[in-house]
Amino acid sequence: MKDQHKDPAGGDSSSNRYLKSIVPADLASCNNAGSFLQSGFWGSFKARFGWNVRSFLMDWGKGEARPLLVIRRRLALGFSFAYVPWGPELPADFPSGDEARNTALAELAQGLQTLLPDNIAFIRFDPPWYTEGADVPSPPIYKPFSPAGADVQPPDTVLIDLTVAIETILSRMKSKWRYNIGLARKKGVTVRQAGEAELEHFYTLLKETAQRDGIVIHSFEYYQTLFSHCREYPQNGQEAALYIAEHEGDILAAMIVLFRGREGVYLYGASSDHKRNLMAPYALQWKAIEDAKIKGCEVYDLFGIPPREDPDHPMVGLYRFKTGFGGRIIHRPGSWDYAYRPLVKSLFTAAELIRKKLRTLNKKRKKTRHVTPTGIKQEQEPPHERE
Repeated sequence: MKDQHKDPAGGDSSSNRYLKSIVPADLASCNNAGSFLQSGFWGSFKARFGWNVRSFLMDWGKGEARPLLVIRRRLALGFSFAYVPWGPELPADFPSGDEARNTALAELAQGLQTLLPDNIAFIRFDPPWYTEGADVPSPPIYKPFSPAGADVQPPDTVLIDLTVAIETILSRMKSKWRYNIGLARKKGVTVRQAGEAELEHFYTLLKETAQRDGIVIHSFEYYQTLFSHCREYPQNGQEAALYIAEHEGDILAAMIVLFRGREGVYLYGASSDHKRNLMAPYALQWKAIEDAKIKGCEVYDLFGIPPREDPDHPMVGLYRFKTGFGGRIIHRPGSWDYAYRPLVKSLFTAAELIRKKLRTLNKKRKKTRHVTPTGIKQEQEPPHERE
């Protein structure tokens, strides 16, 4: 009788259809990951804020090992959870069907269980595959996975194609968006890339935005460290850029964009209630899009919209603002959990759902007081990010 093969993870891989093995690896193995959220840079950045970081190499039987970044954080009562942001990144020729991807995801969750500490209650995935179109449902995730109480990364977003001519990028926008970009310029709004020394200006606006819209933000140190870590971790060639839009000495809007490889990503943004008629957020985004193209990026990710244009959604203004730039609307599955300790996971999910409901009520309450400002970034955070 043939012996069962045990993979290096300690799990039985002989019956796996797709995952042949998964082995621990150096964090540098993630430097070539497609998404910044799966990169060694991001892992080492999160480690500076209390996350335990692990990296692995996955063999999908396609002749090339793929990196995987897993970050871990403590929960109450001695438990912890693991999180895979926008992973796993599957080989380009991997079967595209929902069944194949779900099987691969389950095999990975099972394989990681023996590589992670015994106190892990569950592992959370944000699968990176997506569907495209305004009213198209997101890719399904099957049992034994269950939906997280709250999404960590934004499942829905707008991707602007930068491989075409700049004139084509403009032509794909809604006409009002082109008009507003021109209007901001005509009215004297200027946009510049600022240095880290001016992060205080950004943070002042961000606190104003958070108060107005009922969103949760990081500490000032978090944004400051993002910039310093870009300098200190040069392997991926990423760059954090701060953009500021001004008019006659008044700072009207600011945002942080991450450039890395083929993508530019709008991470965080804020704007003032002052001089809203000058359309500063439009000029701000246009400058970042232009710079991303100059740097050789192939796509500009506006990084987060509501799943559809719902007038009752507290961030419907965000949806309209970002989709007006004419990019592709895509839908990822969102955050899904694989339970190693089902009871602990259920309790955690219940707490998350309560927390999410309270945040949503707070946003709706803010919306009744203020018109949702166009172009404000709603931050998405992992569970207990600031605890």
